[in-house]
Amino acid sequence: MTTAIDQASMTLGVNRKFRFTQRDLMKLPACPASSASSCDEYSDQEVTGLKLQVSKTARKVFFFRYAFGGKKRVARIGEFPAIDVTEARKRALAMRAQLDTDADPQAERDRHKEVPTFRQFALDRYMPMARQTKRSHADDESKLRLHMLGRFGSRKLHEIGTHEIQSYIGDIAASHTAATANRHYALLSRMFKLATVWGLLDRNPCGGVSKFREAKKKERFLSPAEIARFSEAMNAEKNQVAASALRLLLLSGLRRNEVLRARWDQVDMDAAMMYLPQTKAGKPRHVVLNSAALTLVKNLPSRGRSQWLFPQARADRPIDNPTKAFLRLLEKAGIERIRIHDLRHSFASTAINAGASLFEVQALLGHSSPQMTMRYAHLAQDTIRRASESVAGVFNAVTAAPSSRNDAATTPQ
Repeated sequence: MTTAIDQASMTLGVNRKFRFTQRDLMKLPACPASSASSCDEYSDQEVTGLKLQVSKTARKVFFFRYAFGGKKRVARIGEFPAIDVTEARKRALAMRAQLDTDADPQAERDRHKEVPTFRQFALDRYMPMARQTKRSHADDESKLRLHMLGRFGSRKLHEIGTHEIQSYIGDIAASHTAATANRHYALLSRMFKLATVWGLLDRNPCGGVSKFREAKKKERFLSPAEIARFSEAMNAEKNQVAASALRLLLLSGLRRNEVLRARWDQVDMDAAMMYLPQTKAGKPRHVVLNSAALTLVKNLPSRGRSQWLFPQARADRPIDNPTKAFLRLLEKAGIERIRIHDLRHSFASTAINAGASLFEVQALLGHSSPQMTMRYAHLAQDTIRRASESVAGVFNAVTAAPSSRNDAATTPQ
């Protein structure tokens, strides 16, 4: 009995159209090595457009050929026999149904081909935008270089799922801290959100990912006795540039980089003010320099020889990191380890304990909202109590006066 495939073979490929069966496709020979074509192609008689290509190495792959918008197109279905005849026909018919609704079966696949890898998106699209719009773009670049590109770099954006994002930040939390993991999550979420806004993705895979509960930071304030010891240690510190920068942090309540990157053209000696062209809130502001801070600035040796208040030895760049000097000072002063940022908190607590209101401290620190200053509310209790007692004093005075007059009126002469 002669089968369809036998007939096709006998005609040397002239008649390669027959009803596909599993058995016949298994018997198909490899494309002859002498053939000018890289493969032989066979057509199914049952489903129009369903094809099977056989290479010179006998590899067999199903395709669906069709026309859309006046153009001939081909969609790969899968390799035989991993994809059997029944499944190949099912997929080909599904594509045929899409054509009947005037939809291109390859549209989604073409769109995915255009989706960049995570590395391409991060380096070519996200980082150029971040450098223009984010002050913390260097932190983003570090996270990408040290962690994210190694994990997701070669993957296309649409291939990265929610479970992978959760697994990644879980690994960061295990190797670092919950707070660090949440910062990584925030960066990934921002990147994928931009990818959806720019039309590269339909959804942000970070949606539904659970962030970690962060341990509440314990804020530390230097006591007056600690400030005295810290000041003595600063006087004896070998790195006086770093010591002076730290002293200005304590005297002004400025943020670390606001002091370290301060230039002389920002200082108005006559007005006792320092201008900050850009702050954490994204707005410029003027900072009052109290008498101690102004004296410190006036006596800085960099005046007239560098554009920076606190320059490096060559004077052409500002100092980068006073941490080593800071740790030496803490050890010499016998102070339990604190952060440089706690000098800002110490400025605020000293102001409040000296009678400043929360509103005044908000202005001194440059907080954009009163809620940020409320962290110091518990320190203002003594000030608030003194204010309350002043009311009690007035109340007692006015209420006691009539009583005294009445007593005097009823006393026998």
